[in-house]
Amino acid sequence: MFMRRNRRGEKIGWTAGWIGGFIWVITLSIVFLYQKKFEQGLSGIALTGVALVTIVFFAPWRFPSTPYWKLMLAPYGIFFLSIAWAIWSYGGLGSVGLSWWNLLCLLPLLIPFGSISKRKWADGEDSLLKRSSHGTKPT
Repeated sequence: MFMRRNRRGEKIGWTAGWIGGFIWVITLSIVFLYQKKFEQGLSGIALTGVALVTIVFFAPWRFPSTPYWKLMLAPYGIFFLSIAWAIWSYGGLGSVGLSWWNLLCLLPLLIPFGSISKRKWADGEDSLLKRSSHGTKPT
């Protein structure tokens, strides 16, 4: 008899990890609203809302046979849009003393595309099946 594991930790990791990546957007939006910069604040709140919907919609357990890299495109796209929003909100890179070269610091954010890009949610289910058929208890 095979007992199916719900993979709750992985689900929490996807959801909380991505939401954690957008906390700065909602925080900055609230600061802008407090400063009476309503256009920046409200657009940031809207961007955060779109991010939350995107995180939930493109969750890997909803599309188990789709490679992670495809599922990560939408949240990453919103994330980079959030960076563009922040730059716009502050009046551009030049107004805060930065240049386009400073954006190279964002390249490490793309590491997951290389490390987990080919994996699929279904791959985890397959490994659970293999372990259970060999008598190993799934963890």
